[in-house]
Amino acid sequence: MFTEELKAFKRLGFRHVLLQVLNFASVIASGLMIWKGLGIITNSESPIVVVLSGSMEPAFYRGDLLFLTNPANELYKTGDITVYKIPGADIPIVHRVLETHDAPPKKLAKSSKTPSNIDVAANQRLLTKGDNNYVDDIELYQGLEWLERKHIVGKVRGFLPYVGYVTIAMNDFPQLKYALLGGLGLLALLQRE
Repeated sequence: MFTEELKAFKRLGFRHVLLQVLNFASVIASGLMIWKGLGIITNSESPIVVVLSGSMEPAFYRGDLLFLTNPANELYKTGDITVYKIPGADIPIVHRVLETHDAPPKKLAKSSKTPSNIDVAANQRLLTKGDNNYVDDIELYQGLEWLERKHIVGKVRGFLPYVGYVTIAMNDFPQLKYALLGGLGLLALLQRE
């Protein structure tokens, strides 16, 4: 089945194989740099997320790809769609802001008597709810009364419908992920250019 490919692989030589491995590593490193660059630009640990459940239907459906930003000095408003992570939970949750509470800043510098927008935004508390859910998310907060700013991954700024189904398929079927990565690696090694 793969006899021709193995013969071709043996004919390539060590230097060519090493060059292909370095090219493959370069592609992976470039992707990681782009991801980290997007994170810095958007001020979000995860600037792109996939909707994994139907709790936000009809606004977003399972498999939609969401683009996020998290400006440090911008206050969230009722109706904004946010992505948040609760400590101890690995999966981010996409829900709409139901209510906001602007807590007073803890301590202000002596030189400034009025809080800056960043101070107010950092102390803002949020209550969220999925559009397709009957109750708010307090049960999901695991003992917290409000979401704090440190729990927020970002605010949804745009989306692409159904593009995230590839990610869902790879998470549901890990063999597919390994087969895809293995196939890409093999193509990179056997590529003659």
